[in-house]
Amino acid sequence: MTLLYSIIETAAHPKVSPLYADLHIEEQRFTNMRKVMVALKKQAPDYIAAEFIYGYSNNYAGVNISNLDVLLYSLQKYAPDCRVIVFCDKQDLVHTDKLESIFPLYGVLAKPLQQHELVDLLSQETQP
Repeated sequence: MTLLYSIIETAAHPKVSPLYADLHIEEQRFTNMRKVMVALKKQAPDYIAAEFIYGYSNNYAGVNISNLDVLLYSLQKYAPDCRVIVFCDKQDLVHTDKLESIFPLYGVLAKPLQQHELVDLLSQETQP
């Protein structure tokens, strides 16, 4: 079965768990990046779906681009074949290309999410 890690850091994360179930994708949900890192070392997921929060403020300024940098660097070692899907606000779409320098993105979807876009991405390789 296909395994997907959902990284839910805000209330704005799309609520798509029923969609994953319909596509026969096992979802593991995380609200804490540290727990994701522990799980990643134990089992590499096929997909990661996470919100992209660009570093406009001091929280991510300087070396870091966003909330996903450390995760993407870890994927290089622990899950190099993982397909990463990011959800972001429309105004942050222009910044997602910076993540490509760390790890390739499988898909970038603007919020509010159009579920058919996510279905199209996930259906490419998960048909039963």
